[in-house]
Amino acid sequence: MMQVTRTTVLRLMLAAAIGLSGGVWPARAASDPPQPLAIQFTLDRPLDAAAAPFVMASLGGLFSAEGLAVTINVATNSADAIARVADGASEFALVDINSLIRFHDKPGAPPVKAVFVLFNQAPYAIIARKSRGIRALPDIHDKSLGVADGDLSIRLWPAIAKQNGIKLASVKQSTISAAVREPMLSAGQVDAVTGFSYLSAINLRDRGVPADDLAVLRFADYGCEAYGFAVIVSPRLAATRPEAVRGFIRAVIGGTNLAIKDPARAAAEVASRMDGGSRDLELERLRAIIRDNILTSEVKRDGLGSLDPARFERALDQLAEDGKFQKRPHPTDIFDEQYLPPIDGRLVN
Repeated sequence: MMQVTRTTVLRLMLAAAIGLSGGVWPARAASDPPQPLAIQFTLDRPLDAAAAPFVMASLGGLFSAEGLAVTINVATNSADAIARVADGASEFALVDINSLIRFHDKPGAPPVKAVFVLFNQAPYAIIARKSRGIRALPDIHDKSLGVADGDLSIRLWPAIAKQNGIKLASVKQSTISAAVREPMLSAGQVDAVTGFSYLSAINLRDRGVPADDLAVLRFADYGCEAYGFAVIVSPRLAATRPEAVRGFIRAVIGGTNLAIKDPARAAAEVASRMDGGSRDLELERLRAIIRDNILTSEVKRDGLGSLDPARFERALDQLAEDGKFQKRPHPTDIFDEQYLPPIDGRLVN
């Protein structure tokens, strides 16, 4: 009879174990680092300076330091980006939080929540020509206002108009294509347009409209309480990999600090990733974003990423002027603060 050595027995046991497991064990030393977690991150619009914190987080190795391999993709709008996160196609997305609020007002909406607020103030604005008689918001009476299809700014316009004593019926509002918004204002076909302050105003100057002929009427300067862009997370990832969510937010905070510290470099990096991007234009946008939307007095006091519940309730009141909620959300239905680091990890250096 053949002698069966102890080594042979061990080999047979190992082979059986591999067979039961349905495959071959990967050869990996105990000292090998764990494989990074693949993350799909969706922007709700084409790349521009608003994405600088994420570009800088990637460039600075902050995502990889958290064990994340982040790939950026682009959606057509906030609704599309939210849908990708809701169905699990993306783990994170940057969307307008006011679009997320309306998403939650639909019956059976998945419990997608924001976990980090990037824009402490929404960038909504009316951009007008002073030469058309508009220098301040009350001057909009009896003027023509172009509103691009799907423009989120118009959802807050009823509340801002009411707060500033402007009758909606006194403004000649027309729906236009986003592609012709700036050209129509430049050509004088409308007196003003709604849009994002850091986009339309700078686009118009790039088209040759003199800066001193533009009135940028930011809703935030006229009582708008709304927050702007926020990072949302897949419910599945939040439930199964909470530390990955915390790591993503830590990296974004680091990237935001890098963009604030060196906006020229951040703008150059963004422009280099755009099709025909201009460093100078993106630098102008980024400086406006940091000044008007990110580094507000509230953020200087409370740190990046958070949301004030009392202010959020007032923002909901304003959003409801455009159409009442089927079921008014509670702040915790929209925003989950548990993944944020303590305030000393969110203060801007």
